[in-house]
Amino acid sequence: MRLAVLSGKGGTGKTTVSASLALALDSCQYIDCDVEEPNGAIFLKPELQERYEVKVPVPEVDPAKCNGCGNCARACQFHALAVIKDKALLFAEICHHCGACQLSCPTGAIHEADRVIGVVEADARGSFLHGRLNIGEPVSIPIIRELKRRVQNGLPVILDCPPGASCSVVQAIGGCDYCILVTEPTPFGLHDLKIAVALVKKMKLPGGVIINKAMNNQQMIQEFCQENGIEVLLETPFSREIAENYSRGILPVQADPAWISRLQEVYSQVERSVKK
Repeated sequence: MRLAVLSGKGGTGKTTVSASLALALDSCQYIDCDVEEPNGAIFLKPELQERYEVKVPVPEVDPAKCNGCGNCARACQFHALAVIKDKALLFAEICHHCGACQLSCPTGAIHEADRVIGVVEADARGSFLHGRLNIGEPVSIPIIRELKRRVQNGLPVILDCPPGASCSVVQAIGGCDYCILVTEPTPFGLHDLKIAVALVKKMKLPGGVIINKAMNNQQMIQEFCQENGIEVLLETPFSREIAENYSRGILPVQADPAWISRLQEVYSQVERSVKK
C-alpha cells in the first residue's frame, strides 16, 4: 500500500507523523518527497550509501543556425529564452524543460543537453530515500518522479509529501492508495486543510485527517471533518513534552511506546478504508 502524508501548509507536523509511522511499522519504505527541504533523515538517521544525480534536458542554441526569428522566445511560457539583436539568450535557471522551443525552431538551431538539478540519496536497502533539489532550481517534479520510480512493491510505502497543494504535491500523491492529511486546529490550518481536501477529492483518492497539537477548546477541524464525512484518524495533543523531545530530534514513538500502538492502529484503519 502506498500511503501519502501531506498537509495544506508547512509546519503542521507532517514529517513527525510520517517518520513516526515509519518507525511504528515492522517494515516499510520511507520516501521523503519534500525535496526542497527534506528532514526525515534528521529523525530516522539512515546510512545514506547510494547517490544518483537527477538531470533534465535544457536547450542549447547553435548561433550558426539561429536566424533570430524569435519563435523560441514566443513559445516559451516561462520566459527562459529571449531574442535580442537576432541573438537567442537562454536563462537555464527558469527553464521548465518542456521542449517547446526546440519544436518551434524552424532552422533546427536548438538541441537539448542534460543539466543536473539535484540528487536522490538512499540507504543500502532502498528502505529510506530522499531527494534534494539544488538551490535556485524552480522545478522539483523530476526529482519526485525519480524517487517514485524506486518504490518497492510488496512493502508499505510512506511518502512524506511537500507542503501545500502545488504541482509537486500532485506528483507525489499520484498513484497512492490513501492520503493522510495532517493539520492543526487554527484558522490557518483549517483554511489550508480545505485546499488539500479539495485536491485529494479532485484526484479521487481516499483520505483521512490527523489533527496535530489538538486542544479541547478548539473543535473547528473536527466539525469540518464531520460535516464533510472525513474520518479523523488520530489526535495528538498540544504538548510541551512532545515539542521539547521534537526539538532534540526525538519522535513521539521513541519517547513513549504507547504511540507505537496508536500509529499501528492508524495504519490498520487506513488498510480497512482502502479495502472498502
